[in-house]
Amino acid sequence: MRRSPLEKLEASKAMSTWDVEPFDNDDAADFAIELENASAEACIELVGSVLERVAKATDEDPLFSDAQRAVAAAALIAAQCPGGVGVPSTYGPGPTTPMPQFPPYLHDLAVETLDRVIKAPSWLPEYWKEVSQAPAWRRSISDLRRILDPPQRESLFDL
Repeated sequence: MRRSPLEKLEASKAMSTWDVEPFDNDDAADFAIELENASAEACIELVGSVLERVAKATDEDPLFSDAQRAVAAAALIAAQCPGGVGVPSTYGPGPTTPMPQFPPYLHDLAVETLDRVIKAPSWLPEYWKEVSQAPAWRRSISDLRRILDPPQRESLFDL
């Protein structure tokens, strides 16, 4: 039985994800290696370009490996936000590779990207729907989004 390229890709994704954290998959781990070998300016460019590609993807684009890289990029930016934590994976950029300070415009792009990867045509929600760790994955995405775009307290008066 011959499988379509999309079916082959989906099968390979199932084998290349080992946990729910942003860098716990082959695509994001490869992205971490790229970041470790890049200058500070190149890191900002790599992170920004993957976020831009995913945030601006059309509905005809299933996002494939960029989706996991974009979640990892969003995690790097969230780590620099108030309430952010370091990248919780041994597969992310190592401690000897400090990340540059990401520009503020990437924070908004990271939020937009996370919103994009959790809806079709992204393959990630479909993949995680079939996996027992789906609630933990959804929670990790929600946690990242909450750090990047915390709920604002309502005030009665502008000060």
